[in-house]
Amino acid sequence: MTLRRTTSFLFVIMTAISVMYAIKWIGLTPVPASEVAGGPQAATAVVVAPVSIDRIRHTIRAVGTLRANESIMIRPEVAGRIRQIWFEEGQAVEKDQLLLELDDSELQAELAQAAAQLKVSRLTYERLKQLDLDGKRYVPKQQLDEVAGALQVSHANHSLSVTRLARTKIRAPFSGITGIRRVSPGDFVGAGLDLVNLEDLAQLKIDFKVPETLLRHLAPGQPIELTTDAYAGESFHGTVYVIDPQVELTTRSVQLRARIPNPQQRLRPGMFAQVLLTYGQEERALLIPEEAVMPKQDKVYVYLAKNGAAQQREIRLGTRIKGFVQVLDGLTEQDTVIRVGHHKLQEGDPIVALTEPIP
Repeated sequence: MTLRRTTSFLFVIMTAISVMYAIKWIGLTPVPASEVAGGPQAATAVVVAPVSIDRIRHTIRAVGTLRANESIMIRPEVAGRIRQIWFEEGQAVEKDQLLLELDDSELQAELAQAAAQLKVSRLTYERLKQLDLDGKRYVPKQQLDEVAGALQVSHANHSLSVTRLARTKIRAPFSGITGIRRVSPGDFVGAGLDLVNLEDLAQLKIDFKVPETLLRHLAPGQPIELTTDAYAGESFHGTVYVIDPQVELTTRSVQLRARIPNPQQRLRPGMFAQVLLTYGQEERALLIPEEAVMPKQDKVYVYLAKNGAAQQREIRLGTRIKGFVQVLDGLTEQDTVIRVGHHKLQEGDPIVALTEPIP
């Protein structure tokens, strides 16, 4: 019993001595200056990036829909029954190639009748005219004029019959690719009925719009780069050839049209496409990372790393390219901007510049 009490007493004494030493050590440990009111501010770790110089292209992005260079719906000008179809769907055809032929038996008869009437009118006119060769008028002038008029009418009727007969043979107005036909041999078609579409795919056109504020940068002959979802990662090239002279009142935009060569006919009318128009380039442009930019209301700022402190600077931006943005005013090529960590800074705050992202 005495041994147990002695052991407990010694344990209490050792605990008390340990507590006294701990209190003494805490009292002698100095407090960091940053925790003392009015002490110097701790430096903020930031990631910096130098202002770089590179060549850039000035571009405009837009969207549009591809269309054929020429595109029409073949329709007959006269009514008739389809005698023969001379093309296959999806076939490449040449200009003036025969596509469809209508039954022309009735028009052939009308042409023969018109030719016979023309012959009679010409003979009648020539006989009466022969009587006046000696200068004596054996035929009244009025009768001669009536015969001459009848001859002209016969000529007109004959020409009309020839024209109507020619319209029974429907030809391609330009070289292209035939679409899906809507009729079959033996169908009776009226004038103006849809027969088949014809598309010129050797080159395509694309219409797209840009804001009117960029009008001063636009001119025919400017190159475009075109991409589509159908051919991801692949670009096609074309050239602007016309700018609409009128600005659209509702959208305040200007419409442009460009041509895109399509020798392999991979692109098709109706495809949606993204357009990148290049209107100039600059050999020595000042560039900074996009994440360094801080927009505030209608102005744009960056923080510079100057002598271990943050310095705010207003800038004016230009073209944006792949994670970088051009600075038109406010910086020089000797400046270094704060890329990461600037959102927690104020003017004059001390900083520690890092070259790697903050963990």
